[in-house]
Amino acid sequence: MVSVVGFSGAGKTTLLEKLIRSLVDRGYRVGTLKHDVHGFEMDKPGKDSWRHKRAGASTTLISSPRQLGMVMDVDHDHRPGELRRFFPNVDIILAEGYKREQMPKVEIFRSKVHLEPLCSDDEHLIALITDADIDSRVPRFSLDDVDGLTDFLIESFDL
Repeated sequence: MVSVVGFSGAGKTTLLEKLIRSLVDRGYRVGTLKHDVHGFEMDKPGKDSWRHKRAGASTTLISSPRQLGMVMDVDHDHRPGELRRFFPNVDIILAEGYKREQMPKVEIFRSKVHLEPLCSDDEHLIALITDADIDSRVPRFSLDDVDGLTDFLIESFDL
């Protein structure tokens, strides 16, 4: 499990989309995990699953020939390790967020978004993706070097 972190507007989701495609194109099965401290709505209001959940179901599962989606009540903000069980058939889990967790992190840093990287002193930072010429104790990749980052992750985690 590797988390992509960075300030709002840095391009985390865009980087993840490219990284997912790159890994999948190489034959890897990728799971993703998005941390949203504000809460979310997965289903559209008025749809059956939304109505089931609003009626009091503690877990609502949506099943189709191609996808499963689940909304489940929880009693705490789960840590990434607690959520691994939902990804039994993947080679790598890419998370977005979890900047305070003790897990491998790749930070995307844009100099026009913030003055300095978010995780400079984080011992769990394994790579920095940036447009800035910064000295870094970890491997640094340009914003466009998704293939280089993919190679790095494959090698680092022996995928």
